[in-house]
Amino acid sequence: MAVIATISSSPSLSSKTDAVLSDIARQLQRAGHVVVPIVLRDLPAAPLLRGDAHDPDVARAVATLDAADAVVVSTPVYKAAYGGLLKTFLDLLPQFALRGKVVLPVATGGTPAHVLVVDYALRPVLASLAPSSITPGWFVLAEHVTLLEGGEVLLDEAAQRPLREVTAGFLDTVAGRSLVAASAARREAVA
Repeated sequence: MAVIATISSSPSLSSKTDAVLSDIARQLQRAGHVVVPIVLRDLPAAPLLRGDAHDPDVARAVATLDAADAVVVSTPVYKAAYGGLLKTFLDLLPQFALRGKVVLPVATGGTPAHVLVVDYALRPVLASLAPSSITPGWFVLAEHVTLLEGGEVLLDEAAQRPLREVTAGFLDTVAGRSLVAASAARREAVA
C-alpha cells in the first residue's frame, strides 16, 4: 500500500479536471492505496502567490506532498499551458520535492490542439523536481467528460479506456517502487 497525493489545480469548484482526478483517485483506492488530496484552490492566495512555504496551510500541503510515495498531478489547460495555480505551487516547492516519487501527469482541455501540454510543458517542470519516475500521462478532452449530480463523473470511451491504461501503468510503477523500497529496507535492517 502506498500513500498517493493527488494535486488538484483547477480554480473552479465544479471542474472537469477535478472530475477526472476523482475518477483516478477511486481507481487508486480500489487498488488498496491511501489517497491524500491537495486542493490548491483551497490554499490562501496571498501566501501562495508570495511563495510563502511557512504559511501553515501551504506548509501542510507541502508536507502532504513530502510524505507521499507517489503523486497524481492534474491541471486544466489554458492558452496551451498548464494552469497558473499549479505553476505557483510548483514554484514554491524545494528543488528536489518529488525525489523518490512516482508521478502521473493528467491534463484536461477544450481542444485537441493542447494535447502536447502534458509532454512538452508539464513533464519538464515535474522532471526538474527529481521524481524517480514520471509515468506516461494523459490529456482528456473536456467534451469527453460529463459531470453528473452528486459529484459523479461519466467519461466516454475515448477518455475512459486510455485513462484506465495510464492509471494502471502508474499503479504498476508504484508497486515496483514499493517492492524496491521494501527490499532496501530489509537490506538496511540486516546490515
